[in-house]
Amino acid sequence: MEFRDYYKLLGVERSASADQIKSAYRKLARKFHPDVNPNNKEAERRFKEINEAYQVLGDADKRKKYDELGADWERGASEDEVFRRYARAGAPHGGPFTGGGAEAGGGFSDFFERFFGGLGGGAGGRARGFSFGEEVGMRHGGRAPDLQAEVELPLRDAMHGGARRITVTAADECDHCGGTGVIARQEKRGNARIIRSADACPKCAGAGVIQARRQLEVTIPAGMTDGARIRLKGQGGKGARPELNGDLFLTIRLKPSSVFTVAGRDVRCQLPVWDYEAALGAEVTAPTLDGRIALKIPAGSQSGRVMRLKGRGLPGRGKEPAGDLLYELKVLAPTDLTAEERHLMEQLAERRRARDLPDPRAELMRE
Repeated sequence: MEFRDYYKLLGVERSASADQIKSAYRKLARKFHPDVNPNNKEAERRFKEINEAYQVLGDADKRKKYDELGADWERGASEDEVFRRYARAGAPHGGPFTGGGAEAGGGFSDFFERFFGGLGGGAGGRARGFSFGEEVGMRHGGRAPDLQAEVELPLRDAMHGGARRITVTAADECDHCGGTGVIARQEKRGNARIIRSADACPKCAGAGVIQARRQLEVTIPAGMTDGARIRLKGQGGKGARPELNGDLFLTIRLKPSSVFTVAGRDVRCQLPVWDYEAALGAEVTAPTLDGRIALKIPAGSQSGRVMRLKGRGLPGRGKEPAGDLLYELKVLAPTDLTAEERHLMEQLAERRRARDLPDPRAELMRE
C-alpha cells in the first residue's frame, strides 16, 4: 500500500500543535464533506483521506508511533494486541505454535505472516518489541472499563438514604493470562529467548476477560432523585492492578409508589376528603415519606386545591434545596347514605335552591 504523508494531506507542518491539526482537519472536512459535494467521487476520496489522517495525527499515541516509524508505523503493534489477535485467530486446540530461530524453519516469522500479514519482524524470526517470562500471559497495563448499573430505590429509602446490597455482572480481566487471552512459553538459548508455543488461555478461551458476579454494599446518600448517578471508584472492571480498575456508575431509579408521585425533588399526593370535610373544614391524617401528620383542611375547599408543605419533599443535596410535599384534594361525595342522611341532604339541597345560587355550570354553556 502506498505510504500517505498525513501531514501533507492536512496541509500542516510536522511540528504543528494538536490545535493546529484539529483546525486544519475541520476546515478540510467542511470543504470536502459529501453533503457539500454530492456525487463528487474525488471529494469523497479526499474526505476519507483527511479523516484517516486525523485519526492518526489527532491521537497523541498514534502520532508518536507514526513520527517514529513512518511508513511502518502500523507494524509497531503492541505485544498484547498481537497475542490477542493470535488467540482469536484460532490456534489449533491442543496444537500450539512452535516458534524459534532459523532451526525452526522460520517459524516465528511464518507465524506472524500467517496471522498478521507480517506484523512481526524480519529475518531469523525476530519479532518487534517482545519479551516473555517462563510461562506468562502478557498484561496490557491499560485501565479496565467502567461499568454501568441501575438500582431501584423505594421513595422512603431515597428520603433517608442507607446501605443497599447490589449484584454486578462484570467482564473482568482474566487473572490466568493477565487479560491477553494467550499463554506463551519460551526457553532461553544463550542470549536469545525462543518462543516455543503460544496457546489460547484455557480459562477465558482466548477472550482475555471472564464474566464475574460481585456483590457490593453501597451507601445511598439521602435525597437521591430519579436518574441521579453515583460513582464508585475502582468498583468497575478489574484491571491488572487495583489502580487500573474501572469505576462503577450506579443510576438511581425510584420505585413507583401507589401513594406518591415525584417531580424532581417535589413529592405529590392525591388526598381524598369527604364533601362535608371540604365544606366545613377539618383536620385529617395525611401520609408523608417519614410518617403521618395532622393536616388542616380549610373550609370551602374544592377538588384540585393544592396544599403545600415546604421542604417536606426529598432532601436537598449540595446547593439544590429540599423539595416540597404537595397534597391535591379530591372531594368525595357519599354513595351509601342512610334514609336519615338522605333526608338531611334533600333538605340542604332545597334550602340552597331557595337561595337562588348561581348555576355552577353556567360558564360551560357560553360556547
